[in-house]
Amino acid sequence: MKTLALTALGPITDIPPGEGRTYAVDGEMIAVFHLRDGSLRAVSAVCPHKGGPLADGQIDNKVVVCPLHLYAWDLATGCSQSGQPSINVYPVREDEGRILLGE
Repeated sequence: MKTLALTALGPITDIPPGEGRTYAVDGEMIAVFHLRDGSLRAVSAVCPHKGGPLADGQIDNKVVVCPLHLYAWDLATGCSQSGQPSINVYPVREDEGRILLGE
C-alpha cells in the first residue's frame, strides 16, 4: 500500500455508490471508488497496459475492470487478475461525510 499525506478530497456524495472518480493528489492520478457496500477503495487511476481510465471501469466489491481491454485488478491489493503489472493501492476512508485519502 502506497502512503500519501492525509488529504480531504471532498464529500462522499460526490461519488455515487457503485462508481469511481479520479483525483490528482501530489502529482499522482488516483481513482477512488465508492463501493455498493458503502466502503471506499483507492488505486492508481491509470491502467498500466494502455493508460485506460480505471475510474471509468466496472467494479464490484473486489475488483476493477479496465474499460479499454477488460483487464482486472484486486481493489484491496492492486494485484492483477489478468497477468498485467500490479497497480498502487492507497489508504482511503470516510470521516463525517468526507473522503480522506492517505494517512
